[in-house]
Amino acid sequence: MAGVQTAVALREQGFTGPVTVLGAEPHQPYDRPPLSKAVLLGKAEDSAFDIDFEALGIELRLGTAVTGLRPAERLLDTEAGPVPYGVLVLATGAEPVALPGSEGVPGVHLLRTLDDAARLKPVLDSASAVVVVGAGWIGAEFTTAAREAGCAVTVVEAADRVLAGALPAEVAAPMGHWYAQAGAELVTGAKVASVEPGRVLLADGRELAAGAVVVGIGARPATAWLAGSGIERGPDGSVTADAHLRTSLPGVYAVGDCASFPSARYGTRLLVHHWDNALQGPRAVAANILAGEPVRAYDPVPYFWSEQFGRFVQYAGHHGGADTLLWRGDPAEPTWSVCWLRDGALVAVLAVGRPRDLAQGRKLIESAAEVDPGRVADPAAPLKSATA
Repeated sequence: MAGVQTAVALREQGFTGPVTVLGAEPHQPYDRPPLSKAVLLGKAEDSAFDIDFEALGIELRLGTAVTGLRPAERLLDTEAGPVPYGVLVLATGAEPVALPGSEGVPGVHLLRTLDDAARLKPVLDSASAVVVVGAGWIGAEFTTAAREAGCAVTVVEAADRVLAGALPAEVAAPMGHWYAQAGAELVTGAKVASVEPGRVLLADGRELAAGAVVVGIGARPATAWLAGSGIERGPDGSVTADAHLRTSLPGVYAVGDCASFPSARYGTRLLVHHWDNALQGPRAVAANILAGEPVRAYDPVPYFWSEQFGRFVQYAGHHGGADTLLWRGDPAEPTWSVCWLRDGALVAVLAVGRPRDLAQGRKLIESAAEVDPGRVADPAAPLKSATA
C-alpha cells in the first residue's frame, strides 16, 4: 500500500523521472484489509489495486526481494542483482510475529499476505475446528470470518483480556463479550505451551483440538534487511524517520508500517500499523521529494477501522497521555463511543457503529479546540456541538 501510493503520489504531483517499485511478492500490488474479510470468505478473488501502472510510467519489479542497502554507492542489493537509486523510499511494511515453537508445524497459519489468505480459505471451506492465538484486531476479524463460515472457534489470549495492547481495560471489556455472542469461545490469561498437528497445548495443561491454528499476536516492522546500512532504527525495529519522513541517510525516506515519526500533536513518536497511514504518508513523502527539501511535515490524526462480529469499529487519534475518558452511550447497546481528552481538548475517539461521532471527533482532534465534557458525554448531542 505505502510503496504503491508513494509511486502514484509522485506522478500525481508532477514527478516526471523514472519510478520503480520493487516488491518481494509475485502478485500485482494489492490492498490488505479485504484479506481478512472478502478474500478469505471467497467473496473476492483478490484485492489488486485498480491502477494502470504502465500508463503512469511506473515500473513494477515483482518477485524481487531486496536484501541490503549500500548508501555510499546508492545501490540496493536484490536477489536479481544490484539496483541503483537516486532517491529511495522504504515501504517494506511489517511482518507478523510467529508463535515460538510453531514454525514448520502443519496447520499453523499467519494472515498477512494474499498467499496466507489463499492457504486459509480451504480451512474455512472445510468448517474445521480452529484455534486462534491472539485476541487483537486481526484475531477478532479472522474469528468473525471463521464463524461466518461455520467453523468452531476457540480464541486463546495470553493477557487477561482482549486488545490488551491497544485499549484500556474498561473500554476493551465490552468488546470481549462479542466473542461469545458470535458463538466463539474466548480463553484469556492462557499461554500456549506447544502446538502439535491437530492440537494446541496450553501451559495449564488444557488441550484444544485444532484442525488449524491461526496466529495473530502482532506484527513488527520488516526492517531486518537494513542491518549494517547505517539507517537508524528504534528498539521496536522501526526506521526512525523525522517529521518529514526522512531517514538518517540522505536521499532515503521511510513510510508506512516500517517507519515511526515524531508527532508534535501528541508529543511522542508514533508507529502506526494501519491502512490510512500507508495512504497519507506517501503524499507527504512525494511532496518533499519533488521540492528537493523538507516542505511538508507529517503529523496526522491516526485513523483505522475494523469490521468484527457484525460491528463497524473506528478509531481516530492517540489516547496515550489522555487525562479524561468519557463514554457516549451504553457499551451493552449495539452502538456507542468513547472519547479521550487531554487538557480539555479531544485527543482520541473510538466509535462502535457511530460513524458520525468518528467523523466529527476527528475534526475536533485536528482543531485541538477545547470541548465541553458534558456535551461530549451526551450521546444525543452531536460531537461537533461540544466545542467550549
